[in-house]
Amino acid sequence: MKISQIYKLNKTQHELDFVDIDPSKDKAVFLDPFFISTRPQPWCIDSSRTIKSFFQYAIDLIKSDEVDKARALFVHLNEPNETCLGMSRSKPQGRGAGDDDSRRIFESILESRAVQTGLVEDLEDTAIFIDRIARDKVSDMTTNIIKRHLIDYTKSQCELWDIPLTSDVPSEFFWDSINKKWENMHTDRLVVKNKPLLLVPKIAVSFHKEYIDQKYYQHFALNYLQGEHLAKNSGLVRERTLKDGSKHRYVTKKDIKEKEAPFSKEFLREFTKNHPEVFKNFRKDKAQSVQPISNDDLEDIDIGALVDYLIGSLNSLVAGGENASAYHKLIIGILEFIFYPSLNNPVKEKEINDGRKRIDITFDNSAIGGFFHTLHNVHQITSRYIFVECKNYSEDPKNPEIDQLAGRFSVNTSKFGFLVCRTISDKNLFLKRCQDLWKQKNELIIPLTDEEIITILKNIKSGVVRTEEQLLNEVRRKIILS
Repeated sequence: MKISQIYKLNKTQHELDFVDIDPSKDKAVFLDPFFISTRPQPWCIDSSRTIKSFFQYAIDLIKSDEVDKARALFVHLNEPNETCLGMSRSKPQGRGAGDDDSRRIFESILESRAVQTGLVEDLEDTAIFIDRIARDKVSDMTTNIIKRHLIDYTKSQCELWDIPLTSDVPSEFFWDSINKKWENMHTDRLVVKNKPLLLVPKIAVSFHKEYIDQKYYQHFALNYLQGEHLAKNSGLVRERTLKDGSKHRYVTKKDIKEKEAPFSKEFLREFTKNHPEVFKNFRKDKAQSVQPISNDDLEDIDIGALVDYLIGSLNSLVAGGENASAYHKLIIGILEFIFYPSLNNPVKEKEINDGRKRIDITFDNSAIGGFFHTLHNVHQITSRYIFVECKNYSEDPKNPEIDQLAGRFSVNTSKFGFLVCRTISDKNLFLKRCQDLWKQKNELIIPLTDEEIITILKNIKSGVVRTEEQLLNEVRRKIILS
């Protein structure tokens, strides 16, 4: 059973920010440090810094001939089981097996001399250049290094969905990037059947099919060698006559593979030493081309049926304070579904003073294009985070609700937010209040009612692309250009 089923969340993968794992088996996606380094999400940025801190420190020790100290760093890079990601594996083999694996990884790095020569500068490069290290090993190392980040994320998601945590559980070792050493602690953790688990943001995982040795070899190294052979008019150059009678010279990759450069990591190491610019181009290309994993890749479901379910849930939920918590959870799932991957990592903020639950939600703004990207980059509206205030009222929200949301704005975090509510009978009056806020403070609040949410959902079901972008831009223009 998946986490969503174990804890009866009544949510699909499309409504959840984390990978909805089944603790009894692995899911074939990976924590790829290169992919993480390309993402603009705050969680990914922080995790990437920790990864780079660990590996740079290891590199510095190796280059300084402090091999024993460097070797000791790798002791804690044993095979993790808490994420349930990666290749299908047998049952955990115990600490000893993990230690042996860690030692083999380090010795492979040391033997290759790829670190000493400056060829390997980042953790992800080990899977390209170093023998016996593949994507699953890199993912395992990544998991261990950023375990503290994963624990914190797991706790926030459990708090968001009211999943119980077990107190005083060992964290196991994680990398402390400030003090440059491995640390551990006892903390609250998600435990299922006596097994501590780590939830992983779906925005941070990939199939690890792009930044790999075969892609570098096939599409960059061989392409370069084809050009060299053509320029030199070598013996591998062939010629054929085209239909118009002209001659076409060419070199096949098959010939290069068979006669000059069969695939091996040793070849890639030597080739890259001689042609470092090719590897730089490979990194640049992959950084621009890798995309976040889609919900459909993680879970194959009928989108139409999901939309109907969400609309039905929204229509059947009665307005009023007694259903506030249910409304908030429904809205979180809907917004995750609509706006992923632009918005991610919903975090529950706080409760109101009298103890009744009021869930203020903060999403990370991770957009690299579209409405949420242009908020800051074009319209100069601070929007690192997107604030969401949910009001399960039967009447129109008024100035106090706007003031409540606006009171959370700051120049360092965000000056944009959604006020999500059931209905607004006098939209002109509400927009006038939003216009006043914009004129006075350059702060932007956009309302989202049941009507607008349902319209967006129906358009998604019909296959209309980026309908939410059009709606948000129309409202933004009404407020800003008033």
